[in-house]
Amino acid sequence: MADMRAFQDAVTSWATGGPDGPARDLAESLGVRTAVLLEGLSDLAAVEALAARRGRDLAAEGVFVVPMGGAMSVGCYAGLLGPPGLGLRLTGLCDEGEQGFYERGLTRAQAPLQDIYVCTADLEDELIRALGMAGVEEILRAEGDFRAWQTFQRQPAQHGRPRHQQVRRFLGTKKGRKIRYGRLLVEALAPDRTPPPLDGLLASL
Repeated sequence: MADMRAFQDAVTSWATGGPDGPARDLAESLGVRTAVLLEGLSDLAAVEALAARRGRDLAAEGVFVVPMGGAMSVGCYAGLLGPPGLGLRLTGLCDEGEQGFYERGLTRAQAPLQDIYVCTADLEDELIRALGMAGVEEILRAEGDFRAWQTFQRQPAQHGRPRHQQVRRFLGTKKGRKIRYGRLLVEALAPDRTPPPLDGLLASL
């Protein structure tokens, strides 16, 4: 894992104008074969949690999971990691509204599009619908967030909104909460309730 973190640092440095040599050397020494392009850290938490549940060590399998800091960075990372750069196989997970960024970025990098898995709204929405509101609220209680959730629901801006949309918004109202719940929601899912985009992504690796 430490070596894969070093690779992450080398790729990040390369993406911001640094040299490509360290990333190339580490990719070869670690046997990296696939890069998973994710929009952010909450997606990373969910992917890592599902991999752990299924007994997968993605780093040991040569899979590099990279949170890009937003879909607008996909063109840069696809160019560095895909055919024009390190020549890795590219796959990824994106929100429905950001699909165009992925398609344009991978097309420019001459990488196939079929391994990009698209979430309806976003991954949090997929996980909330798969778990159900009763299951989500059980986790909120266990994590000590239920009272804050109830207070949030009483805000005028939330009146009339479906509860699954309310809780999706609630998860983004405090720094780090969305990342933490990305893991917790996956861990609470029944094995047969994994959202299809997330399930398909893991199965493809």
